[in-house]
Amino acid sequence: MLAVGFLALTIAVSLGWMDMADHDVELALASAWDPPLHPVFQGIALLGGVEVTTILLAALVIFLWRRGFVAEVFEILYKSNLTHPRPPSSVSHADGPSISNLLEPAAGLHNSFPSGHMMRTVFVYGLLAFVLRRLAPWPWLRNLAVPLAIVLIVVMAFDRLYLEVHWESDVLGGILLGAIALVSATVWLDRPQRAEN
Repeated sequence: MLAVGFLALTIAVSLGWMDMADHDVELALASAWDPPLHPVFQGIALLGGVEVTTILLAALVIFLWRRGFVAEVFEILYKSNLTHPRPPSSVSHADGPSISNLLEPAAGLHNSFPSGHMMRTVFVYGLLAFVLRRLAPWPWLRNLAVPLAIVLIVVMAFDRLYLEVHWESDVLGGILLGAIALVSATVWLDRPQRAEN
């Protein structure tokens, strides 16, 4: 279902069907811009950046490996082949500092669909919530894991739009692609294990 939704959104974006809605949301958020809040939203952007999510994902992989990714490839594939320019620099605000600010232009990735921040946020924080929900030793942490991940995903989505570095179609695409990766990872982690001899 998520893959069908992502494919439908990709077709809509590539045909320009989302352009009017993208611009309407951008105009609405331009009127909400408040310069003193800029550092707060740059800080939020760090949570979905390559650096923080890579560290968290590496820690999760090591943890899961000791206990007994394809989405990034799709992001690069789409950004290099689907013409969907970012919001113009005349309206966007400085994003959180990230190595991706250096890598994307050098790699020729000027398109913005899907949002890598959203894809990584949904996948990494969703996977972290899945693991904490299953394995955290404290009940309060198990109970808070999923709600905190959802709050972070919603805040990151607003951050991408508030800083005007992505269109809402980019954000939706990142959410769907991250959710596909998350569901795939959780299904794989829940697969039946062979009995050890």
